[in-house]
Amino acid sequence: MSEEIGVLVEQILKVDKDENTAPSEALAEQLEHLDAEQLALLLGALPLDERLEQWERIPADEQSAILVELGGDTRLSILRTLSFAALESLFAKLTPEELIELSDDLPDEFIDIALRQMDQKQRQHFEHSNQFNEDQIGRYADHSLLVLPQNAKVYDALRLMRRDIPECTDALFLTDRAGRYTGTVSLHKPLSSPGHIPLAELMDEQVKPLAAEVSLEDSVDIIEKSDYVLLPIVDQKGMLIGRMTLKDGLQILRESHDAEMMAQAGLSEDEDLFSPVLRSSMRRATWLGINLLTAFLASWAIGLFEATLQQVVALAVLMPIVASMGGIAGSQTLTLIIRGIALGQISKGNLWPLLRKELSVGGFNGVLWAGAIGAIAAWWFSDPMIGVVIGSAIAINILAAAIAGVFVPLILDKMKIDPALSGSVILTTVTDVVGFVTFLGLGTLLLI
Repeated sequence: MSEEIGVLVEQILKVDKDENTAPSEALAEQLEHLDAEQLALLLGALPLDERLEQWERIPADEQSAILVELGGDTRLSILRTLSFAALESLFAKLTPEELIELSDDLPDEFIDIALRQMDQKQRQHFEHSNQFNEDQIGRYADHSLLVLPQNAKVYDALRLMRRDIPECTDALFLTDRAGRYTGTVSLHKPLSSPGHIPLAELMDEQVKPLAAEVSLEDSVDIIEKSDYVLLPIVDQKGMLIGRMTLKDGLQILRESHDAEMMAQAGLSEDEDLFSPVLRSSMRRATWLGINLLTAFLASWAIGLFEATLQQVVALAVLMPIVASMGGIAGSQTLTLIIRGIALGQISKGNLWPLLRKELSVGGFNGVLWAGAIGAIAAWWFSDPMIGVVIGSAIAINILAAAIAGVFVPLILDKMKIDPALSGSVILTTVTDVVGFVTFLGLGTLLLI
């Protein structure tokens, strides 16, 4: 699909460059067949002028769905060009759930316009969801529910099911007179039961509601292990406030993955390809500064052995190999530990056995590759001691990488810092400094 979007972007830009070329019917037909997510991806790939032109061509009744799929910066680049009347018309089509999702990065001025287009019940849904923070599932509760009182019977459920059933629905929920959740009934049970049977007798006792305060990550894990495609969400008083579906869970996982991938480069998942130069520069400056500090640290370590490098040029040639081998070995351990943390598999009880195992792996690979690279270096420079130096440095650095790969993510996790985002920077610094100091230190001792 990414290739298709790329082709469409090229075609659109080609039409805009050549004023004598009109959009072909084939191009227009291709654009009409894109869904909301695909159109959002296309708009984000276009420069601002072409983006606004394509936005105007989208039917008004489809724009709100596309707005929800757009990245934060891309969305704002469009909204800031619309008239007040156009904003009112656009926001009037938003549901409370969609507005909650947009409110995470939408300025208050736009949220106020959208709220004025909603009725009282919709505003209540929004305000109730807005009391939860961005990491709690209660904030994103879906209010499209099949709900009946706890004293309802099978024929009441059948009557309800004749109406429009919300997507991703395989169960209905029962509540008491106050609206407190009392149970879940799978939809297939009323279909095979006599009409006079109370629904309370058909409840699935295994279903446990999600607390609204549960984190998004934990809620995905819970629904994944359940037998339903949706689970009820309740507040602290036990009131049924909405539902979470497997579709919601997949979206949370995808957005979390996208955020991690962008953050590893010091970017935001809402970063616009064509956001203003100054804004993009400021966002990336901090990350570049952190990397600069780590680079200075590695350079300082090298500078300690300036005299050695001047006398033994071979060390400068071989130095990148030491850092590279340590970095790769460390990243393998780092990835394994981060996955273990995410799955809840690492505890005080298994930490030391895990460290011993990683040190054993590091020791084996260290000896294996130290011997191979040492032999190559000795042959290359016709000096066996150079082989001893680089072989020893690689073995030590791979062991240091194993230790850092275990402890760096654990320490960051204890400090409430996501190890997936910053662990690689710290690990690279450790392996660079240890590798350079060990390699050049041994070179100073054995070669001069």
